[in-house]
Amino acid sequence: MKKKDNLMVAIVIAGGFITVLNQLVMSPALPTVMREFGITAAKGQWLTSIFLLVNGLMVPVTAYLIDRFTSRQIFTAAMCAFTAGSVAAAFSTGFTMLLAARIVQAVGAGIMLPFASVMLMLIFPKSRRGFALGISGVVIGFAPAFGPTLAGWIVDEWGWRYIFMFIAPLAAIVMILALILLKNLGEKEDVKLDWISVALSTIGFGGLLFGFSTAGNTGWASPMTLGTIALGAVVIVFFVKRQLSAEKPMLNLKILKNGVFSTSTILAAVVSAGLTVGAVITPIYLQNVLGLSALTSGLLMMPGALCMAAMSPVSGMLFDRFGPRALSITGLSLITAGSIMLTFLGVHSTILYVCLSYSIRMFGMSMVNMPINTWGLNVLPNRLIAHGNAINNTARQIGGSLGTAVLVTVMMMVASGSAIQGTTATANGITAAFTGASMLTGAALILTIIRVKGGRNGEDY
Repeated sequence: MKKKDNLMVAIVIAGGFITVLNQLVMSPALPTVMREFGITAAKGQWLTSIFLLVNGLMVPVTAYLIDRFTSRQIFTAAMCAFTAGSVAAAFSTGFTMLLAARIVQAVGAGIMLPFASVMLMLIFPKSRRGFALGISGVVIGFAPAFGPTLAGWIVDEWGWRYIFMFIAPLAAIVMILALILLKNLGEKEDVKLDWISVALSTIGFGGLLFGFSTAGNTGWASPMTLGTIALGAVVIVFFVKRQLSAEKPMLNLKILKNGVFSTSTILAAVVSAGLTVGAVITPIYLQNVLGLSALTSGLLMMPGALCMAAMSPVSGMLFDRFGPRALSITGLSLITAGSIMLTFLGVHSTILYVCLSYSIRMFGMSMVNMPINTWGLNVLPNRLIAHGNAINNTARQIGGSLGTAVLVTVMMMVASGSAIQGTTATANGITAAFTGASMLTGAALILTIIRVKGGRNGEDY
């Protein structure tokens, strides 16, 4: 590649690293935040779920932004929003302010992550895209490797607010470097943002998340739960109809008619739903059931993330050579096996068992996300990659947020209904949540066996 392309890749990956780092820093801090603000796990999980949801809602808008603005404008605006949210989070005086700060962070991160993927897809040819995304996976993969551990250490030493005091200046530095060094890629088009579609997607997916999240407190049969879920579902139907009938849709859903791409999108959503909840409830188990510190819980989650980061370039090279089938089946088998192992957690489980189970899940993840995503995008022409990436990432983020909301609600309901309260009840709730996660990843494995074939460009589909 040319020197300027290398520079662009480095800056874009640096932005991706910071935003991914932020996704998981709340995991070891969540029990501390819950105690400080006097909130339940169902309320606290919103700090993760809302971040993922807003990420998902921003992704469709990214396709418009890439068409409408220059690379430098998009990057700096995203990092500016992310930095502002980080500063606000550091000085939050209550849960509501912290939640609002996370939303502002998520706006920036929701633009940054799909933007980075699209840029890499456009810089590299199809024959090298697996390798390119694999290399980026190494760098960005180190964020979830060190994020929880670093956050745990900061929480134990200074408190959770200093997590954001550490992130904010890093984001500001990357933003300044982008202003000076980042070159523009692609051509601008005079397109308009469909604000009605933005409103429909926000109300629709927001209604679903709110309904599933409140079920733990109000019950599944309550008017609030059923009403918001029904509202969300109806509005999503209108959103889909609008995208299919519009001449220039915000999100080109017509590409879902391609069997390869639709399969990759469904898998992205289901796998994310089964995996994301682990980052939320594993620290709760380690700290509230086993009584470990935030730092120790972060250290125990590090090996899994390191395995994922180390395997990313290998998965990329194997994908370029052999395609997605063997990789994704192996990966989902490992994810499901690790999830099943976590269904046997109890008050006397060893930390080695927890670490091994969690690591198996993360190792498997490195063989699934990138190969399946690249396999789906490779069947699309370059002019539709931004829309394809937006759809895939939207599915992943919303699947993760809804999966977390539902499974945390299951955890709380099982725990509150347990005959024996205390740490045993919490452990029972956590194992119930991992049972649900196992069912989701098992379903994804079956779908992969049936639908994913060998060709990296979908030619064997």
